[in-house]
Amino acid sequence: MTNDMTRRRSLYVFAISCVAAIGGFLFGFDSGVINGTVDGLQRAFNSESVGTGFNVASMLLGCAVGAFFAGRLADHFGRRTLLIVAAVFFLVSAWGSGIAGGSLEFVIYRILGGMAVGAASVMAPAYISEVAPSAYRGRLATIQQVAIILGLFVAFLSNYLLANMAGSSVAELWLGFATWRWMFWVELLPAAIFLIALMFIPESPRFLMTAGKEDKARRVLSKLLSDDDVNTKISEIKESLAEDHQPSLRDVINKQTGKVHGIVWVGIGLAVFQQLVGINVVFYYGAVLWQSVGFSENDALLINVISGAVSLGALVVAISLVDRIGRKPLLWVGSAGMAVTLIAMAYAFSTASMVDGSLSLSDSMGVIALLAANAYVLFFNVSWGPIMWVMLGEMFPNQMRGSGLAISGLFQWVSNFAITMSFPIMLAAIGLAGAYSIYAFFAVISIFFVLKVVKETKGKELEEMSYE
Repeated sequence: MTNDMTRRRSLYVFAISCVAAIGGFLFGFDSGVINGTVDGLQRAFNSESVGTGFNVASMLLGCAVGAFFAGRLADHFGRRTLLIVAAVFFLVSAWGSGIAGGSLEFVIYRILGGMAVGAASVMAPAYISEVAPSAYRGRLATIQQVAIILGLFVAFLSNYLLANMAGSSVAELWLGFATWRWMFWVELLPAAIFLIALMFIPESPRFLMTAGKEDKARRVLSKLLSDDDVNTKISEIKESLAEDHQPSLRDVINKQTGKVHGIVWVGIGLAVFQQLVGINVVFYYGAVLWQSVGFSENDALLINVISGAVSLGALVVAISLVDRIGRKPLLWVGSAGMAVTLIAMAYAFSTASMVDGSLSLSDSMGVIALLAANAYVLFFNVSWGPIMWVMLGEMFPNQMRGSGLAISGLFQWVSNFAITMSFPIMLAAIGLAGAYSIYAFFAVISIFFVLKVVKETKGKELEEMSYE
């Protein structure tokens, strides 16, 4: 009977974690769908490199706002409530992005979608961390990244299939609408599923405790833990919370020194370095990148699909290792692997020559670039991709989890915006080799950041997390 109850509780935790992770799927889909629509946006809105960069990157401004305010609002209204709001925003953005008749309208809808992505990016891992037992919290939190990459993969695959059906992303597909518009509308289905599924999961018990709703927290915890463990956990959560006030932004400041707690700076560093290695250039501009060195649109979209499959394989490895060897070893190994593969990509692209006004790689360099790019994606998705979100969801003490996530999420998305916005400009100014050399430099720096500053969180209860 005891084993049966334990199994039921584990299945329940897994199920509600998967529901929260649908937000990660939409995060990935919304981020990846833009990849196949760049040509359509350029033609429909007559935009050049800077304008295209802003159309692509505009979502990320919304992400920064959504991540910051969701982290703060979740301390007042709850993790689940903010995920419901995000689901509604996903629906509105998916429809509006496809129907938009001009750049301004398109940007407004993409910013709304960005706010949903930003909220989901911090709330889903926070929710999962707050309902999962420490023994397998890392594996469950990694579901979020699996969902993100699955969303990217589905976006790449649907873009590829739709473009193949119509002949190109700018050709008319159904009902008189261009293919690139339908690429956005595909998201309506998973967004609707997310909204409905959220109605059937409980609020985070740790939020309920901070809100003074101990009876409700106890009922939720009784579905997650044994009766004896529920009483122990209630006591531990109480001890980890300040008695004089509800969680607030000022909790990130050390009252004794007047300075920001060290753990907040570590969270900011993790968030920023995840972007400075340039991964979202591959996610957002993959099709453009491969077309720029001679691949056809269909081949470029197919390469995106392959990269998505490689990412999913890497995440299987991450899931199997995160609670065994820990977070820190995966991070520094990932940094080293990305540094090597980025240098290889920079070298390959440095050999490209101009043919009929376009860059072209030799057959051997094309193979090196393709292999290095997929190895780079693999290293990212076995390390910084999932582990950064795992750590942000679990590394902050209960009293400041919302605020810590808000600040780290803000920095993550601002960095994402800067990298995404700057790539078309760098592409024109210093070429692919120069851009990838810069990303390689930051990958090298991130190795030392992990080794010197990041502390292991494997196996620790959330109530054990330190402020420094």
